[in-house]
Amino acid sequence: MVIKKDGEREFFDRSKILSGVLKACEKRPVPGRDIEEVMIRVEKIVLGRSEGEVTTECIGQAVMEQLKELDKVAYVRFASVYLEFRDVDEFREEIERLFRPRPKKPKSKGI
Repeated sequence: MVIKKDGEREFFDRSKILSGVLKACEKRPVPGRDIEEVMIRVEKIVLGRSEGEVTTECIGQAVMEQLKELDKVAYVRFASVYLEFRDVDEFREEIERLFRPRPKKPKSKGI
């Protein structure tokens, strides 16, 4: 079950997520097979939860993480709707976050 922002619960509907991903990727050089891979990874995250319920927030974050790796424009498009950007400043802030260097993870030494 999916827990919506207003607290209502509904069955997981793959087509809703796919619709949002397709809109985000519209007119972008993203092959259909890559979109399907995004969907498969998001479904594994959602359906693999032991609690049996997942929030729309968790689903949205999973989609954004996948799109961030796939296509940055698609990511910003999806994020603008999902995060409900109110103005251009919020777009700018998200784009700045997107390109901010991430700290490198220390490599573990073999034993």
